Amino acid sequence: MTKMLSRVPAVTAVFWIIKVLATTVGETGADFLNMDMKFGLSNTSYIMSGVLLILLLNQLRLKRYVPVSYWLVVVMTSVVGTLITDRLVDDLGVSLVTITIIFSIVLATIFGCWYASEKTLAMHSIDTAKRELFYWAAILFTFALGTATGDLFAEAFKLGYAQAALIFGVAIALIALSYHYLRVNGVLAFWIAYILTRPLGAATGDLLSQPVKNGGFGFGTVGTSMLFLSIIASLIIYLSFKQKKQARSRSI
Repeated sequence: MTKMLSRVPAVTAVFWIIKVLATTVGETGADFLNMDMKFGLSNTSYIMSGVLLILLLNQLRLKRYVPVSYWLVVVMTSVVGTLITDRLVDDLGVSLVTITIIFSIVLATIFGCWYASEKTLAMHSIDTAKRELFYWAAILFTFALGTATGDLFAEAFKLGYAQAALIFGVAIALIALSYHYLRVNGVLAFWIAYILTRPLGAATGDLLSQPVKNGGFGFGTVGTSMLFLSIIASLIIYLSFKQKKQARSRSI
């Protein structure tokens, strides 16, 4: 297998900020296309899956990490992951508990196959095509699982969006503290946090976009999506300029 430069970003504070914003956009964006634009779950799923496939093929052909390409795939994966869960719940009537269990098994299987093949799950060692395919498969199902888990806590358990967001936010904080002070394995901490940011984003997206009568702030899917997409775009532009500046410095 031919080695390549890492095509995923370093795990920094900016990484986590964009990740949470992207997960929120996945929730509100899927709702916007499905309900506000009245595309329906099936049509929305087909369209977004096609867009994701095109973006992913472009990402796979690159030889290095390119912020715009990488984060476009993340945002679109968030949307598609949300749609997978929504279709299972709304169209097929599968319970959120069942979906959470199934996606947990699927994700564990992906990680198991990945480790058996590559002997590592490290996010900073995505330097072969095979590892990158495992990486994106894992990310897709973290989004699908996170959507189901977030809805399970907020709706099925009737905790509400604010309480669900608080629970997942505290859980992520505990993981961060465990990594920094208890020396929990960094790869394990990363993937647990990555999974938990999805339900945090889903609950936050619903909290901001849902009507007040449903327990939200009533900002709507359009307003919430546009706000967060603007922040994401600004951060991606910043990362792109930073990357170019570093490349020029190394060439001097």
